Amino acid sequence: MATVRNLKIKTSTCKRIVKELHSYEKEVEREAAKTADMKEKGADPYDLKQQENVLAESRMMIPDCHKRLEASLADLKGTLAELEEANEKEGSEFEDACSTISEVEKLFQTTEA
Repeated sequence: MATVRNLKIKTSTCKRIVKELHSYEKEVEREAAKTADMKEKGADPYDLKQQENVLAESRMMIPDCHKRLEASLADLKGTLAELEEANEKEGSEFEDACSTISEVEKLFQTTEA
C-alpha cells in the first residue's frame, strides 16, 4: 500500500542519488585534471599509479549511480501509479514527485545522447 510518506521518501531518494551522480562526475573531472597535471610534471611513478587508481575508482561509481537511479526511478513511478489509482493525487508531494521524475528522465536523455 503506497502512502504519501512513501512517496516523499522515494522522491528524496531520487534527488539524493542525482546529487551523488553529479558529485561523482565532478570528482572524475577533478581527478582527471590532477592525473594529467602529475603526468606533465613527471611525478613519481608510484604516486601516478595511485592517482590513476583513484581516478578509476571514481569512474566506476558513475555506472553504479546510474543503476541505482534507474531502480529508484522505477520505484518512484510505481508508488506514484499506486497513489493515482487510489485517487490521492493532491498536495505538494505529488507535484514534487512528478517534477523529480521529469528531471531524472531528462538526465537520462542527456547522458544517452
